[in-house]
Amino acid sequence: MSMIRNEIPALWQAKWIDPELPHEDDQRQPASVLRRRFTAERTKGARLYITCHGLYIACLNGQRVGDFVLAPGTGDYRKRLTVQCYDVSPLLREGENELTVTLGDGWYRGSVGIDGLTNYYGTDLALLCQLEADGRAILISDEGWEASQQGPIRENDLQKGETYDARLEEITDWHGVTVRDFGFANLAPTESVPVLEQERFPGRLITTPNGETVIDFGQNLAGYTELRVNAKAGETITLWHGETLDENGNFTQKNFDPGDRNKNGGIPQKIQYICKDGENIYKPGFSVFGFRYAKVETKIDLSSAEFTAVAVYSQMPQTGFFECGNTDVNRLFLNSLWSMRSNFCDIPTDCPTRERAGWTGDAAAFAPTAVYLADCYPILRKWLGECRLAQGEDGLVQNIAPVNNKGGMISNMLQGSAGWGDACVLVPWALYEASGDPAILEENYDMMVRWLGFVEKRARKTRPHNLLNPWHKYLVDEGFHFGEWCQPDVDNSAAMKKTMMLGAPEVATAYYYRSASLLAKISEILGKPEDAKKYEEIAENAKKAYRHSCLKSGRIDSDRQCEYVRPLAFGLLEGEEIQKAADMLNDLIVRNGVHLNTGFLSTPDLCGVLADNGHTDTAYKLLLQTDCPSWLYAVKKGATTIWETWDGIRADGTVHDSLNHYSYGAVTGWLFRGVCGIRLSAGKLTLKPQPSPDLGWARARWLSPVGTIESGWTYEENKLSMTFTVPIPAEIELPNGETHQVPKGEYRYEILL
Repeated sequence: MSMIRNEIPALWQAKWIDPELPHEDDQRQPASVLRRRFTAERTKGARLYITCHGLYIACLNGQRVGDFVLAPGTGDYRKRLTVQCYDVSPLLREGENELTVTLGDGWYRGSVGIDGLTNYYGTDLALLCQLEADGRAILISDEGWEASQQGPIRENDLQKGETYDARLEEITDWHGVTVRDFGFANLAPTESVPVLEQERFPGRLITTPNGETVIDFGQNLAGYTELRVNAKAGETITLWHGETLDENGNFTQKNFDPGDRNKNGGIPQKIQYICKDGENIYKPGFSVFGFRYAKVETKIDLSSAEFTAVAVYSQMPQTGFFECGNTDVNRLFLNSLWSMRSNFCDIPTDCPTRERAGWTGDAAAFAPTAVYLADCYPILRKWLGECRLAQGEDGLVQNIAPVNNKGGMISNMLQGSAGWGDACVLVPWALYEASGDPAILEENYDMMVRWLGFVEKRARKTRPHNLLNPWHKYLVDEGFHFGEWCQPDVDNSAAMKKTMMLGAPEVATAYYYRSASLLAKISEILGKPEDAKKYEEIAENAKKAYRHSCLKSGRIDSDRQCEYVRPLAFGLLEGEEIQKAADMLNDLIVRNGVHLNTGFLSTPDLCGVLADNGHTDTAYKLLLQTDCPSWLYAVKKGATTIWETWDGIRADGTVHDSLNHYSYGAVTGWLFRGVCGIRLSAGKLTLKPQPSPDLGWARARWLSPVGTIESGWTYEENKLSMTFTVPIPAEIELPNGETHQVPKGEYRYEILL
């Protein structure tokens, strides 16, 4: 049974109904179950339109409607609440029928965001649904429904977990519902894809050194545990979910301890299940966790029990496939893919444990890689819609969309960070480059223009020590900026304080230039020549402002790698400056023991700017480095996802921060773009592999919007062999400088070494 997108009733006859009895606003409630028995004379063309405040699971005649997990999804419900439409013809029968709907707290009133707030959108859950057959309403949500809070789900929270009492599955205590006037103005059809159950991983029971029983599922993921156990009524089993074991091999949740949120119970990621007699089969309906391990507390005999981790993420088929001669790099690729899967749950989020927030900076850094790995266009498109809804009247783009924090003066001051707000330009551009469809640019054009207007006003305010810059009105040294976040050997707190005192002109002005130059191209693509001219001028002046303040006689004077990567990647250098900067970057890396020290913003471009400027060997040495900080350090520590920080598990085994952040996994974009050379720019395909004997061989396959693209190479004694498959005319540039213009087809080349 499929969900039908882009449909909403022509006329709502249904009413919003509240299933709950009066209660204190801050009092947590069991899940509510609603039911309605009705008679159907026709079943052809039966469609159920449904949405709610909270999350819903609908069942028609005992069968679940659709496979959308955590429906209706997330967003700023005050401005946009999506309605799902399901074809329920196979479930509807002539005569008597029963529709039941269970409502959970979800994003609506459960724990959300970086603060773990509850009741963010309201305190009362509510249902709105309309069942039509042949275009005529045969059932609506109204005062004729019954409800109960005596069902089996006694507690539920998206982050904290669920308590389920299987002895209460047969509900006998029902009461009436209350009609509410919530209106229909914020309702919208679903235009994205559903969140689904995906891969399944059987668990393996282990005993830790401290004697605890723990399940190892072998893969860190976002989802939940399904259990099958034989037990007696009243026996309990409790599962605590975590990402790793500690330095002693024991279960821990310390790496995502939420600080002050511990006062409100923290994030236990806990399932408490109370058994019925016989076989018990259960999985959560309204919770999702980030985990690889689950600690088990029970007196039940588990010898025949089965535990399965179920991955839960948005429907986005894998489109990018990569393999090479180094097993650690292959694992790195999979880690990046799994961190993307774990964090693309209706919208792109930072981590599946602690915050689950739609950080703009994360999406901006990863989008050029994401378009290779999976068909993520619908998810990113939906999220960009949330960015538009969250944008301020002054054009400010929030650091998180949808907004889910406390707000207030301090919170509002810490918004609009360079590289974060610029996601409103960078993400649509990445989607356009991959798809060639200018519709994504048109849809977000107004947001981009307003953001650039905000940055333009910010740039006009200049700190006194920068007033001597002739182009100071284009130098961005005001406002809050995270800067080059999470650099190794840099104290983030101290760096932020320094930024707030002195500004971050190198980062912020570079992004001003980058977004303005892209917006000039976008304006040209959309047939807006006057706008294009305007943004070209802004970009040129921002470039001059940057060069005056950040370069000394055309030379970068810094010991931080990021301050070389950024101008190289963005095109802020000219002529001989480019090679000199690349050479200096290379020297810094070598002097640092062939280690990177880049942070959040520049790491995605690091290997690319090295390889594109004559230092392919160093790019590979960085890729293959196994000492911290490096990508393969985590792989050597057994990681199955990308970590938030380079040393998420330190050498002594202590753990900290999230172990499932996709941002640093952006390097896998270079495996496609650089190692195998697949570069697609709005329908123009170039293949320019940058091979190295350090890998031995590599091959990539991309199920791109223009067709399947394949590129591979291997070193064979005294020659380098390369094979390509192109679905459209392409340019092939070989490592020896040869260039070939080819029609679609398969090609093989050899270079003698």
